[in-house]
Amino acid sequence: MKRRQFIKKGAVTGSLLPFGGAALAAEVFKTPALTNDKYQFNLKYAPHEGMFKALAGDSILAQLEFMADQGFTSFEDNEMRDRSLELQKKMANVMEKRGLEMGVFVAHKIYWKEPNLASGKEAWRAEFLKDIKDSIEVAKRVNAKWMTVVPGHVDLRLNKAYQTANVIEALKRACELLEPHNLTMVLEPLNFRNHPGLFLSESPQAYQICKAVDSPSCKILFDIYHQQVQEGNLIPNIETCWDEIAYFQIGDNPGRNEPTTGEINYKNVFKYIHGRGYKGILGMEHGNSNEGKEGEQRVISAYKEVDAFR
Repeated sequence: MKRRQFIKKGAVTGSLLPFGGAALAAEVFKTPALTNDKYQFNLKYAPHEGMFKALAGDSILAQLEFMADQGFTSFEDNEMRDRSLELQKKMANVMEKRGLEMGVFVAHKIYWKEPNLASGKEAWRAEFLKDIKDSIEVAKRVNAKWMTVVPGHVDLRLNKAYQTANVIEALKRACELLEPHNLTMVLEPLNFRNHPGLFLSESPQAYQICKAVDSPSCKILFDIYHQQVQEGNLIPNIETCWDEIAYFQIGDNPGRNEPTTGEINYKNVFKYIHGRGYKGILGMEHGNSNEGKEGEQRVISAYKEVDAFR
């Protein structure tokens, strides 16, 4: 505990003594105990590696066990494709044993400054399709159904319509690989503030592309944080895009931390998503607003709070 926090806590504890002594003070500052009594969430929220490291330990396998103990039924891992074959298998075994459904992982090399898919260049397209082939094997190994795709930077030398046609063509060819395996790539629009210059930034744009690709293997990853920054109007946009959304990700704004730390009314957003009968995963792709065990406990408490929408 930091010295300032310790002093403040001591001062308040002392002020409570006249009203019931040390017992009352202990009750006020008691940290909620973590138990193995699973909380039953209404939706499939998926933590990621490191989110509960202080409480669960450094081992990602121990973290998976801890997530399941807290009632989470899913897990997502952007880095799964780059993990060793041995670790992928171990993680898959723990997830299967504990009833954790695998969420998204990043399917390919993302180009943050180059217009790989928008350019239409065959070398970039071939690299992307090879990554998709490799990711199919990863998905099978860890029982994943979804993988994240980001088309890269805009091509400033091409009209936007040509770029869109190039992206659609690349995605159609990827779907030819994915469809036989019942796997889905989810396109993630990213906001202009965190990722300036990317080709895909808005949900209507992703919707248009998915409609043009016209495949069950090409859908939208609606990241609520990114779309709050980019376009707002969250529930109406989710409603309009609904038939093309296969996956959600979460983060409050500003700060990109757990729900209840920013401006988004997550209780209402989750109520809408649940009311539509959504059975998929919502990835907790955000940081913790506070460090250490208390910060991690706060994340768990925040999800229980916003999940109580009935």
